[in-house]
Amino acid sequence: MPIDLRTRRVEPERMDDPRLPAAEHDLALAGLRRIHAFTGTHGRVWSVVRRWMLGREDPGSAFRLIDVACGGGTLLAGLLRRARRAGLLLHADGADLSAHAHGVAAAACEGVGRPPVFHRFDATAEDPPGGYDGVVSSLFLHHLDDAAAVATLRRLATAAPRGLVHDLSRSRAAHALAAAGCRLLSRSPVVHADGPQSVAAGFTPGELAGLAERAGLPDVRVTRQPFGRLHLRWGRP
Repeated sequence: MPIDLRTRRVEPERMDDPRLPAAEHDLALAGLRRIHAFTGTHGRVWSVVRRWMLGREDPGSAFRLIDVACGGGTLLAGLLRRARRAGLLLHADGADLSAHAHGVAAAACEGVGRPPVFHRFDATAEDPPGGYDGVVSSLFLHHLDDAAAVATLRRLATAAPRGLVHDLSRSRAAHALAAAGCRLLSRSPVVHADGPQSVAAGFTPGELAGLAERAGLPDVRVTRQPFGRLHLRWGRP
């Protein structure tokens, strides 16, 4: 029976279970790394971060960034590598509720510039550390119901004057692509189950813009990205 994608379907995902064995967690993270590489997630986030960095009065100074819900740190590592190749100074830190993810993320970022500082906190209930120049969060917001998503966006905005959320667009095409792609690019049963389920919890551009408006974010822009993704940006370019 075809899944009803007219409204969001937010359900618990296996990756979010703190009881998930470490070996299964690692296999899922490896699959997600391949999926991110295939879809170009890191490059598209980097294009926004790079514009932030070059748009400052002193683009040669260190740019402080925090990745909230950083997971296994592949985005952090990718951003740090791209900044180094571009000759730009990026100080990127991470935040995640999972202590196991912190260890995986630290290993992913090893030897890529300044070692990130990792903060452990619940982004839905606690404010992230402040004082950053930019905040990013990738593929996290769709895990939350609308009320929690609004509260989280409001909290993210306290970390920095500008932010980017990279997340999933909800459509039949995106759902079919996730179902096929997760099986082709990962051996993890966790990823096979969570991928299509994540798309069902994703957003339309109008829904994501509405959540940002409810959160009081300034200068909001929502844009479609390839492979069924969306960018929500706010604050000064």
